[in-house]
Amino acid sequence: MHSLLSLRHYSHELLSHSHDHAQLVFGLSGLLEFEVAGQGSQVTRQTLAVVPSEAQHACGSKSGSHCLVLDVPDECWLQQQLGRHLDATRRLLEKPAAVSLSPAQSQLVSWLAASPINDPVIAQQGAALLLASLANGDSPAHTASTLPLAALDAHIDQHAAYPLQVDDLARLAGLSAARFHVRFLSETGQTPMDYVRRRRLQLAHQLLQNSNLAIGEIAARVGYSSQSAFTAALTRQFGRSARTLRLRRE
Repeated sequence: MHSLLSLRHYSHELLSHSHDHAQLVFGLSGLLEFEVAGQGSQVTRQTLAVVPSEAQHACGSKSGSHCLVLDVPDECWLQQQLGRHLDATRRLLEKPAAVSLSPAQSQLVSWLAASPINDPVIAQQGAALLLASLANGDSPAHTASTLPLAALDAHIDQHAAYPLQVDDLARLAGLSAARFHVRFLSETGQTPMDYVRRRRLQLAHQLLQNSNLAIGEIAARVGYSSQSAFTAALTRQFGRSARTLRLRRE
């Protein structure tokens, strides 16, 4: 690890990896879809995601998100810096979680984000303060788990050319199809299949704008066997035909 604290921008591009240290991702602005070891959450201002060491995690933000990231140092550093907060910190870092910050904790995050965190003294003291505050007895409760939308988006994009069923997505979320349908509608305002259709058409829009693939080829890549049905769906979604969308490249 090069720096304990860093400011990072996340975009629609899905990131998926793991690392040999724990990590805390504090939301500053925007909304970051986060999935850790199959558990989904959303990182916004005044919330954070806990990523345990070695945990596979994925994240992405449709409209962009800024975060303060704490790459947790090794056990020796924790013992030297945290004193009586060590055991509570270990418990915090041992499993994935979404956590809401208290107003005081949120102010500390904002202050650090505006500070020269490349300074090793500020970075080390700031990281210790954050961890001690979270480990303290007034640390807020974990928020309820949300659907792993980043993982669902990645699955839809990867299998856009093939038939997709609610059962396929429900398995990714660890829910029955019926429960998944209810949760999905509640959290997104859309049915799962409406979401899949819009995701496919958004992917098609990107291909029309950024590639020279034939329209029929793009239709096949997003699951339409009929070019006329594909064009009709695009027109309903964007108010323009496939050819018009291609001509209006930005």
